[in-house]
Amino acid sequence: MKTDLLDIRNMDCMELMAQYPDKHFDLAITSPPYNMNLRYKTGVGYFSDQIGKTHSTKYGKYTDNLPMVEYEKFIGSSMDELLRVSDLVFFNIQMITGNKPALFRLLGKYADQMKEVAIWDKGHAQPAIGAGVMNSRYEFILILGDKPATRAFSGANFERGTLDNLWEIRKKPSAVAGHGASYPLGLVEHILANFSKSGNKVIDPFLGTGTTAIACHYAKHHLTACELNGDYYKAACERIERETAQQTFL
Repeated sequence: MKTDLLDIRNMDCMELMAQYPDKHFDLAITSPPYNMNLRYKTGVGYFSDQIGKTHSTKYGKYTDNLPMVEYEKFIGSSMDELLRVSDLVFFNIQMITGNKPALFRLLGKYADQMKEVAIWDKGHAQPAIGAGVMNSRYEFILILGDKPATRAFSGANFERGTLDNLWEIRKKPSAVAGHGASYPLGLVEHILANFSKSGNKVIDPFLGTGTTAIACHYAKHHLTACELNGDYYKAACERIERETAQQTFL
């Protein structure tokens, strides 16, 4: 799918990013798979749970159950490329059993590149599926790059003292069947309103349901994005065409 503002491809994220020189993009806004189906059992340790009737999955046919070491390598490689091709990275991820050790090791690995951590408060949490488990109402927005030694953003659009690092934006039902881990349009709009300039170049290597594309379309930013899963890619393109056409008509 290609328009004046959007260049969206059905391909691997690493192959996409490899095509671009250092700091080609102004911003990266993305959310990778969370490794939701890697489970843990006392006495057994981590094990990969296949998609089936025993539990729900957020990603349809995608198993989302890499061994912890492989998941950490996958996220680290993606982060390395995002930091190479983009000035500022907004990386949305939720801490769950299947990624917790990898996530916190990665936070340490990228400490020197970490600009800020924002908390996305979804306003409501689904009840935990396990006994003794707290409901998870928030997700991390890891912000990396842009002279990370200081917490001051060089291109900020907000006035001093007006923007908190707790973002209360309600999560909404997924716009694409079979993909339950999408972030709301309001979250991307919030990032663009506070940290982008007109005509910025944005990249999203895990497009999912196409939310970043819709936000960039209306903010007049140039987005390059990809989605590896063919079904999600097709559904995202259909959603983008439907929602942008509808809002333009209204």
